[in-house]
Amino acid sequence: MKYYRVFRYSLSVFLIWASVLTVWAQETKPIINASLVGTVIDAATKDPIEGATVQLEAVTHNVKTDRNGRFSFVTGQKLPFKLTVTSVGYATQNLVIENSPAVIELHRSTEDLDEVVVVGYTTIAKKNLIGAVDRVSQQAVKDIPTGSFDAQLQGKVAGMQVAASTGIPGEALHVRLRGATSINADNNPLYVIDGVFLNSESLQTINTGGKATSPIADLSPSDIEYVEVLKDAEATALYGSRGANGVILITTKRGKNSQSAKIDVNLYSGRGKAAKLWELTTGPEHAELVNEYFRNIGQTEPFRPVAEGGRGLPSEQQTYDRLSEAFRTAGVHNADLSVYGGSENTAYYLSAGYNKQESILKPISFDRANFRFNLDQKVNNNLKIGSSNGISRTGRNQGRAGDGPQGGILQAALHTPTYLSPYNEEGVLVGRAGFDNLTLLLDNYDVGSTSLRYIGNVYGEYQITPALKFRSTFSVDYNNYNEHEYWNKLLIAGSGANGLATSAISQSTTWINEQTLTYRKRLDARHTIGALLGNTLQGSYFSLTSAEGRGFATDDFTLINTAATTTSNQDWDQYKLASFFGRVDYAFDDKYLLDFSLRADGSSKFNKGYQWGYFPAVGVAWRLSKESFLQDVAFLDDLKLKASYGLTGNQNGINSFASRQLWSGVGSSYRGVAGIFPEQLANQGLSWETTSQFNIGLDAALLNNRLTTSLNYYYKYTKDGLLTEVLPGTTGFSSFTNNAVEISNKGFELSISSLNINSDVFSWNTSFNIARNINNIEKLETPQNYGSRDLIQFREGFPMYSFWVYNQLYVDPQTGDAVYEDVDGNGRITTDDRQILGSIWPDYFGGLSNDFSYRNFDLSTFFTFSVGNKIYNHNRFFGEAGGARDAARIIFKSNLDRWQQSGDITDVPRSDGVNNNNYKDGGGRWLEDGSYLRFRTLSLGYNFTAKNLGKLPLSKLRIYAQATNLFTITKYTGLDPESAANSAANQQGIDLGTPPQPRSFQLGVNLTL
Repeated sequence: MKYYRVFRYSLSVFLIWASVLTVWAQETKPIINASLVGTVIDAATKDPIEGATVQLEAVTHNVKTDRNGRFSFVTGQKLPFKLTVTSVGYATQNLVIENSPAVIELHRSTEDLDEVVVVGYTTIAKKNLIGAVDRVSQQAVKDIPTGSFDAQLQGKVAGMQVAASTGIPGEALHVRLRGATSINADNNPLYVIDGVFLNSESLQTINTGGKATSPIADLSPSDIEYVEVLKDAEATALYGSRGANGVILITTKRGKNSQSAKIDVNLYSGRGKAAKLWELTTGPEHAELVNEYFRNIGQTEPFRPVAEGGRGLPSEQQTYDRLSEAFRTAGVHNADLSVYGGSENTAYYLSAGYNKQESILKPISFDRANFRFNLDQKVNNNLKIGSSNGISRTGRNQGRAGDGPQGGILQAALHTPTYLSPYNEEGVLVGRAGFDNLTLLLDNYDVGSTSLRYIGNVYGEYQITPALKFRSTFSVDYNNYNEHEYWNKLLIAGSGANGLATSAISQSTTWINEQTLTYRKRLDARHTIGALLGNTLQGSYFSLTSAEGRGFATDDFTLINTAATTTSNQDWDQYKLASFFGRVDYAFDDKYLLDFSLRADGSSKFNKGYQWGYFPAVGVAWRLSKESFLQDVAFLDDLKLKASYGLTGNQNGINSFASRQLWSGVGSSYRGVAGIFPEQLANQGLSWETTSQFNIGLDAALLNNRLTTSLNYYYKYTKDGLLTEVLPGTTGFSSFTNNAVEISNKGFELSISSLNINSDVFSWNTSFNIARNINNIEKLETPQNYGSRDLIQFREGFPMYSFWVYNQLYVDPQTGDAVYEDVDGNGRITTDDRQILGSIWPDYFGGLSNDFSYRNFDLSTFFTFSVGNKIYNHNRFFGEAGGARDAARIIFKSNLDRWQQSGDITDVPRSDGVNNNNYKDGGGRWLEDGSYLRFRTLSLGYNFTAKNLGKLPLSKLRIYAQATNLFTITKYTGLDPESAANSAANQQGIDLGTPPQPRSFQLGVNLTL
């Protein structure tokens, strides 16, 4: 009985549990053929992510997203689903999906330690990088409306100064990495696009007031995938003499193997105008100031009743606005189309684009048509071949906007007094004050150029063993530059010659053949070694043919062969470079890193015995985060201490035959018989300019890589600097090139990137960089002066590009005289009292960007800043002379604040014949603080989802609005604190007749088929 009860009780419990389990089992019965469908997209751009891995919990296999970012699972489970989604360059997402279809957003990793960067003919994981290298994705900046991509990099790289010195698209910029190291040799970085060394020197020969075109503008920013900036000697050593001023590596877009074909279309259009223009006196104000000047010098006022022989009363003068005639609202338009993809063995990228930009200054414009074809082909498992090809046609309607009265558009508009009528008494348009009549100049302006350029290479790559690879490339950079100008008889330049025409054709060809043998092997779990051997053969050839014609029957005939008098000129230049280089690197446990490199360069620019330069570099790094005592620091992902030292050479920017004695036959004929004469003195001992550089840095990644920072300190010292020295006239030669300068640069760079918020619907990224460079001329026997009125001086003990001026202390409240500092104390103000007061170098400079995304919206802001640099406002020099220049120059509104009576406190002196310091050459009153904070770009976009797009055959559609140069906070009284009148390297920081960078607004669309 007892056992029966136990059995009955047990049976009852079993039946109850069986019922519960039956109900539960029915509720959780697998749904046969249930599926999960979704799309993986970039949280910021809303682009579909192809190749992302989606892993479903409790399922052994995973799936990859297709070209549209889509994936699907057929599973027996029911919602909700637990997924893990990963993709290279993105933070891993672990999430629960409640509904199908699902849209999954991945956020880019602030810093991917496994990211591979290109350094000196090889690739290195960023976590093992020793050199100072920054990478910039062009995705965020390619739509900034500039003529060349280097202007888009402004403020993006710590230690890289980009002076966008003009509002004219396609003009040359000043780009400096960690300061400047040379006076006469080249200070520009080396540009390398897909392994092709670029010629970055302008081929322009026509005088446009000191301005020069930019060869970098031949490249289309839309084709660029990313840019890497190599700054220290360890990173640039393998580029030898070409990398003395840093290296900018440009990688263009390419297709991917096993990628279905995609079509990208990018369009934008916008308008730009000057944020402000110069404030000029009206006609009556100008006349009154002229009268005041004549009263002060005791002469009869010229503006008095006509009946008394005057020009009319000041109040009777008209005001003619020439600035509004010269400036306009400028259009900017861009269209790009690219097709890319690949099969298992082939990858291709094909693109075409057109960009047209008007300058805000009439009639200047810039346009570029470009075509690119990149191909990579696997021949077999070991052999790969490929090619990169870029072709562009760049057209410019060039404008003379710098110095000089003849043909100067801004000179005619800005410096012609406002009271002077553009018409004479007969109602005919005439020039005034020594400048062209603006209306005639704009209607008859004919100055332009066309550049045809090919940049490309072919390569072969053979994998000899899994660890050993051989690569050979042949590259060409060819540029055909055709320019012309015609000045008719209505313009100053053509009136005296009865019509003046000039035409020039320049051709520049640089070819490079390189071979590299690369070995990299992980010996075991702790030891990794790498080695590189290579050689380079390079040749550069330049030719110029030009002609000039004077005297034309009518302005309908402008070809030079129709001129009464013709002259011609021909020139050529060439040099060759042979190089051998090697590199060895070793890593122990990915913790201790060491590399050593050596490059030998032989240049034809130097004589035998001095042709070869040897440039070694060594770098070490210690990844402290791999040490046991930091393993338990939860918030620390990576911490690396690194140091490097190396030498780099420089021979760029000097004449290819600078060391040799030269004879010339130009202009040496006598009575119809040709002759020759000694043109250049030889310097048999001329040799390489050499820069040593020490760098120490600390890189850190924190909080699951959401916060990364890099801090670098560097010291650069240049010896045997190349300099063109002036010789006494008694020698029969004017100058010769010598090794006679020593220059130092030192400073720091700090970069910080953070992923501040990263939620399902909202993300916020911040990037900030700041840098300081201290430049100093350590050795220079004789000061060198450059620029208008010798405003720029290079002197031992001071920075390059220093301003040499008279220091105006104040204006005497009793007399109204400008009081200048009497440096030598002799009671007179002479040239000996000029002194250096500041330079173009800022104390600090950098940039700040913030990127936000909320659901389908994205918002980006970008600021650039510079603190402590000086700029010389040469426009004020001409425009604040009171009435002393009468009808010869404009007068600025600021001149109305001049001293007029005893007790007046002002910095604008009394205008009279005695107080000629009003417009003393090099007066320090016009040297201003050029510090600024500029709101560079603001961009707002909306990304349409697959649901929004419906049945449209699109995988991506984004529309956006963007504003550029919204505002600038500065104390500088000119239009733009970045302005420079001259593109010459040694004449920076002088603002004269330069249009400002425009404030622009544009609308655009990006779509992918």
